[in-house]
Amino acid sequence: MGTAAPRPVEPRPAATVLLVRDSPERGGLEVFLQRRVTGMVFAGGMTVFPGGGVSPDDVPDPGRWRGPGPARFGSRLGQPETLAAALVTAAVRETFEECGVLLAARPGCAPGPVAEAAGWRADLEARRVTLPALLDRHDLELRADLLVPWSRWITPPGSPRRYDTAFLVAEVPDGQVADDATTEAVEARWWAPADALAGYAAGELSLMPPTLHTLQDLARHTSAAAVLDAAARRDISPVTPEVRREGRISVVTLPGDPDWRYEETVR
Repeated sequence: MGTAAPRPVEPRPAATVLLVRDSPERGGLEVFLQRRVTGMVFAGGMTVFPGGGVSPDDVPDPGRWRGPGPARFGSRLGQPETLAAALVTAAVRETFEECGVLLAARPGCAPGPVAEAAGWRADLEARRVTLPALLDRHDLELRADLLVPWSRWITPPGSPRRYDTAFLVAEVPDGQVADDATTEAVEARWWAPADALAGYAAGELSLMPPTLHTLQDLARHTSAAAVLDAAARRDISPVTPEVRREGRISVVTLPGDPDWRYEETVR
């Protein structure tokens, strides 16, 4: 009797933020990318968008939520309302932890630079405070109205680490600066999507399939406003890539898109 195939790992919910802006020097769309530390267990050495897994503490206070409610995000992403609320909270938390951009503001105020942000960020990263507690302590509202769903990607079943990731778009608030002050990345900066794709083609950047596909989509737009407008009109269906081996090459394709292909040499 043959051995039963192991059950696929259950995907962990996660959120990724496509942080965009119009280049202050040359105009045109730019997106913030980080190159992760090589030794990290997941996506080590890869260039990615800021983001990470949902924490049990990512439970928002409805009184400190401004913008479309969790039900609206859940409808767009095909997720339950409670999980959608956690995904948006995780997106705000991870963006603040990983690049110092805070998608929150005091009631009635626009998001902008905050003098105390460095200390708040350190407390959040050290797990001395949760994001909901930080917002309550400093009278801030989570600005869900700054985030727009873009896509949803699910890691293929055969992977040892799987994520069900919501990709959301946000324009960096005026006066805030995205930085590289995180232990998870060795460098981080703004890229024109076309330049990042050229770096990938030249072998200078390592991209995972969702990052590559998303950059290809972003490269079709010329401004942050155009991306946000496109995001609001997108029909979002979960994407689970299909993986197969061709000799020493791992080939990734996408259901319903026969022309798209990603290749990686298996060592």
